[in-house]
Amino acid sequence: MECTKSLYYLIPTILILLFSWMRFKGLEYILINYRWVFVCLFLLPISVAYDTFFFIRSKLMFSTNTAPKKHEELVEKVQDQVLQWNRAGRPAKMCTARPGWQNISFRRGKYKNSLTNIDVCLRDILHVDVERKVVRVEPMVSMGQITALLNPMGWTLPVLPELDDLTVGGLIMGVGIESSSHLHGLFQECCVSFDLVLADGSLVKCTKDMRSDLFYSVPWSYGTLGFLVAAEIKIIPAKKYVKLEYIPITSREDLCELLPAAASSDERFDFVEALAYDENRAVLMKGRLTDGEEGCNAKVNAIGRWYKPWFFKHVEEFLERNQAGVEYIPLRDYYHRHSRSIFWELQDIVPFGNNIIFRILCGWMVPPKVSLLKLTQGETIKRLYENHHMVQDMLVPMDKLGDSLACFHKEVKNFIVSKLKIKVADIQV
Repeated sequence: MECTKSLYYLIPTILILLFSWMRFKGLEYILINYRWVFVCLFLLPISVAYDTFFFIRSKLMFSTNTAPKKHEELVEKVQDQVLQWNRAGRPAKMCTARPGWQNISFRRGKYKNSLTNIDVCLRDILHVDVERKVVRVEPMVSMGQITALLNPMGWTLPVLPELDDLTVGGLIMGVGIESSSHLHGLFQECCVSFDLVLADGSLVKCTKDMRSDLFYSVPWSYGTLGFLVAAEIKIIPAKKYVKLEYIPITSREDLCELLPAAASSDERFDFVEALAYDENRAVLMKGRLTDGEEGCNAKVNAIGRWYKPWFFKHVEEFLERNQAGVEYIPLRDYYHRHSRSIFWELQDIVPFGNNIIFRILCGWMVPPKVSLLKLTQGETIKRLYENHHMVQDMLVPMDKLGDSLACFHKEVKNFIVSKLKIKVADIQV
């Protein structure tokens, strides 16, 4: 009885103290600094269940050859919706019905609220043709799906952007680039054909030799020319590992010299990438595909394992030691090296996420789905992202690399000064 009375008084007291603390700190402070509680308790388990379900579904659809049979039916449904839109007098422009929170971008797709939404739910790998060396896929197929299927078969894409959830449709209609692009170009340059439903409801196929004007106009068109319903993409033989060389760099001049040299080298590196940690400090990485003929078993680093450090933190260690190194990384681990930390976004959501204890206990659930993070943001978080969050994602000519680094460094400082009212002397970018 006494225990019940104590609880009766204790719970309201805790709630009052919690409310007072929230009022004192401010709602924005709570949402930013303690969002990890919601992410760890709810979003991580939901993300695991989501990924598991779609992994099993994808395997079953391909192994039972169900996807090709359903594809024509689903495309006809897309055509029916477009024809119905035409019969209605084209009341508003069309767009896909995929909610804005489901895409990988931080941008909020408010335009969908005022347009005619067309359901284009096509998410399966249709066929792997090893004779023609192409894979036929639907637009919502993700990079994670493709590597999970192709790599065990001994194949891969020439250009495979690193985040698991990036989709074929987004990479074709927008832009896709990877550390192999110095050899193979952008993602769309690896595509052989596109199937589109046009505004009149017709289904057309275009290649470089057939409807070539449409074929070369689709990339970067952002869905303005038609609804992509299938694409054929080149595949190349895969190997077990990437032999990756890490080269720490401590001056902007060295980076501007060494990065272009590695990309244009006659030694033909399969992958070239650099991570810049500030205006002058970076790590250059040069990779080659290998099956391990060099006796690499003792040097294998499976960076994709849940207990391993986040990749950008692992790379930074070579910079801190100012020591070059070589590792053999399993191919799929290399492809998705930035997925577990969502590049470096996750450290702002789960500040202790790279701690070894967290990685061992909960690392197998990381990362939370970007789509779920967006869905559960709330208006306050959305406003904070819009006003205080910066995403650098741009293409610049290689000969402007030095100017770009200087510009980024300057603008980030100005951004911090203007938004957070911090003295320039106190800033470390």
